Amino acid sequence: MNGLNLTGNIALVTGSNAGIGRAIAQALAANGAKVGVNCLSNIAQGEETVAAIRAAGGEAILVQADVTDPNQIDRLVNEVEQAFGGSIDILVNNAGHLVQRVPNAEMTEDMYERIMNVNLKSTVFMCKRVLPGMKAKGAGRIINMSSVAAYNGGGPGSSIYAASKAAVMAYSKGLAKEVAVSGITVNNVSPGFIGNTMFHATFTSDAARQATIGGIPLGREGTPEDVAGAVLYLASELASYLTGETIEVNGGMMMR
Repeated sequence: MNGLNLTGNIALVTGSNAGIGRAIAQALAANGAKVGVNCLSNIAQGEETVAAIRAAGGEAILVQADVTDPNQIDRLVNEVEQAFGGSIDILVNNAGHLVQRVPNAEMTEDMYERIMNVNLKSTVFMCKRVLPGMKAKGAGRIINMSSVAAYNGGGPGSSIYAASKAAVMAYSKGLAKEVAVSGITVNNVSPGFIGNTMFHATFTSDAARQATIGGIPLGREGTPEDVAGAVLYLASELASYLTGETIEVNGGMMMR
């Protein structure tokens, strides 16, 4: 029996139009899951993700929605569940963003809320929305996305981002204890320096990139597929006795 076989499962991956989210959606679909792909604004990229999944023989739909808005979260989940004829089995809260590097002396209330909303609020209310369906089945997999920044405070101007990712980790532990009785597992994946993403293309200089890679024991930056492998494991039956935990995907740059 293939412990990674997800046939019959309905998955929803937020922020999955490109980068890490796209790799996760493709990995889940390649192993049999029907996948809801979500994007905020770049619909063309989302369509590319869905097309790639379908070309490989998988099933996927695209739903544009802002996952910081509970009303849009409700619509997102409804559309995915209606398209695939059942409730969500696997939720991957991948949507998140540094938003902007801002020193604390210059932090505004608006920027604070934007950062916390996209990273923490989206995770909390996505989980809330899918839990009734999972509880009714007596099973479910929730995988949340933290960051190595949750441990080291992040780079310059990213302390609120780091705090939001630490909050996601703590929230996931509390939720894991709350829903374990219903057969639902809740775990985190914590990426380190992952290349081929808009995050580092936007916020990291080439000099900083090279310096960071120089400090990684495995000698390279990670790939979106490296992160997707950890998510696939947590979504599968192979991880049925694992909950409230965090898998570090960072090439050894931060070991717990």
